[in-house]
Amino acid sequence: MRSEEDRPVAGFPFSAVVGQDQLRLALILCAVHPGIGGVLVRGEKGTAKSTVVRALTALLPAVDDAGTTRPARLVELPVGATEDRVIGSIDLEKVLRDGERAFQPGLLAAAHQGVLYVDEVNLLHDHLVDVLLDAAAMGRVHIERDGISHSHPAKFVLVGTMNPEEGELRPQLLDRFGLAVDVAASRDVDVRMEVVRRRLDYERDPEAFVARYESADEELAAEILTAREKLDSVELSNRELRRIASLCASFDVDGMRADLVLARTATAHAAWRGDSEVTAEDVRVAAELTLPHRRRRDPFDEPGLDQQQLDDALEQADQDAQSQVEDDARDGEPEPPENPEDRGPDEDRGPEDGGPEEGGPDDEGPDDDGPEDPDGPGGGVCATDRPSAPPAGEFKAKLLEVPGVGEGAPGRRSRSMSSRGRVVRSTRERGHGLHLTSTVFAAAESQVARGRTAGRLRLAPADLRGAIREGREGNLIVFVVDASGSMAARDRLSAVTGAVVSLLRDAYQRRDKVAVITVRGREAELVLPPTSSVDIAVRRLQSMRAGGKSPLAEGFLRAREVVLRERLRDPQRRALVVTLTDGRATGGKDALHRARVAAHLLADASVASIVVDCETGLVRLGLAAELARELRGGYVRLAELSAQQVAGVVRAAA
Repeated sequence: MRSEEDRPVAGFPFSAVVGQDQLRLALILCAVHPGIGGVLVRGEKGTAKSTVVRALTALLPAVDDAGTTRPARLVELPVGATEDRVIGSIDLEKVLRDGERAFQPGLLAAAHQGVLYVDEVNLLHDHLVDVLLDAAAMGRVHIERDGISHSHPAKFVLVGTMNPEEGELRPQLLDRFGLAVDVAASRDVDVRMEVVRRRLDYERDPEAFVARYESADEELAAEILTAREKLDSVELSNRELRRIASLCASFDVDGMRADLVLARTATAHAAWRGDSEVTAEDVRVAAELTLPHRRRRDPFDEPGLDQQQLDDALEQADQDAQSQVEDDARDGEPEPPENPEDRGPDEDRGPEDGGPEEGGPDDEGPDDDGPEDPDGPGGGVCATDRPSAPPAGEFKAKLLEVPGVGEGAPGRRSRSMSSRGRVVRSTRERGHGLHLTSTVFAAAESQVARGRTAGRLRLAPADLRGAIREGREGNLIVFVVDASGSMAARDRLSAVTGAVVSLLRDAYQRRDKVAVITVRGREAELVLPPTSSVDIAVRRLQSMRAGGKSPLAEGFLRAREVVLRERLRDPQRRALVVTLTDGRATGGKDALHRARVAAHLLADASVASIVVDCETGLVRLGLAAELARELRGGYVRLAELSAQQVAGVVRAAA
């Protein structure tokens, strides 16, 4: 008999959750229609994200498994999981025992007809996120690897939770999640009191607390099952489908995934309400869950959906739908015969009737003698009015990377060897885990010599092969921004800020940590300590002041200090220092010499670096290039900043 201490603690009831109505609805709709593609839950710490997700499992229908019925499972995927653990691998025990190849299913198979929960999904390696989202969309997993061909169903409710302060998902992955919900603690005092009261009651006596909400949870479970059974009979009329298409077009979302997910979500909501037809209200609710994360194309866009914009788009969609209904009605009526005398002198007449020829002067094209369209090709600002440096939108530093191979901090910028990457080859050394196929093949060569004729495969320590895995890592990008008086001249600082913002956008997508140091006056200021929240860096840059002297030596020394300190905290994360300057060190006595010495010290600390030369004008001193040589790093001019240029100069510094 188990003691009270050994008895499992009952989970917090779904019905007892307070103040997270939109999250609860999103999870219920995905339970009704798993084809929606899962829910991404974004929110600050302590908002019951994990509690709500775990409570959902108890509401799902029972699963028929090999002739028996069992409750639906909640499968949690750890951030450090390998691809083999997620999708499955060779059944090593069967290989060694029977000498036969067999497949051992992974976590995706275990989650079939249940919930697959990924906490801190933004920290999961991107190739694993792709695998999860593919399986959630297709409902099956196909494996072709290590001589094994296998396929199995994997229909589950995918839920990922994340804290945006720890880094964002890249836009391509955001779009793959069907629904997204931003959660935050309520500012209503009564709601906060009720949350605390229920949690304390639960901790005091879990079983009694669960019993209090048992009937409410059972009712919810029955409603989910009923909605599932009703789903296929819900009608999505052309009018509502047009409303959905019009909404997605109004919000200018990429691709067609948003339209499909919105249609599935609206249908699931109608089934959840018990209706047999999708209505405008179903579409609105679905839009609030489907569109917010798809319209956030830039890491610095504010999340969420503007309600006024949604109202306007729905009103326009309704007008379009009504116009189409009227057009369809008119199409069904016979048109009256046309009287040629009712036409104007040139109306509806082509060249054969003496009307204007195609492309003639009566066409509604631009007047050849008129001014050019200022927004069209060749129009706009004349050559003498153009800025001295490219605007921010022209910077595309997507391939900037640290030379060499790192140890694998989570991310997707530079090459790394880690336990969570893809297997690229085997080794006789320990490696990152066991390379099963190479181990079996190595053992197979010695079976005759070992006297094996049947039965188990005979292994020896010399047969073992390790797996070499290669992936991508995140880095620490330290920006040293020269904000002195010489940089502020002729709109140069605006171009520099634009370049840094583009680099920060790239850092957001590649899950780097960033730090920003500004150099002006008499000192170098660390305006942003290393952080994964790059949108904070943008806000700091926008408030950056310019003017005064340029103490570059202090900037390099401060960057060195930041990098060395972070090496102690996070030794697997390599650093890259990006300096944006014209090289004119003017702060303090013998400023240029001290800047060169400080640059040399930074290089001696084995820190990868790149100098972006912001010098403009006909006469160039070349001081930034000299600093790049002292740093033993890369060099590129601001006007040449592009993906290929930056990648090339950084790799050349290896």
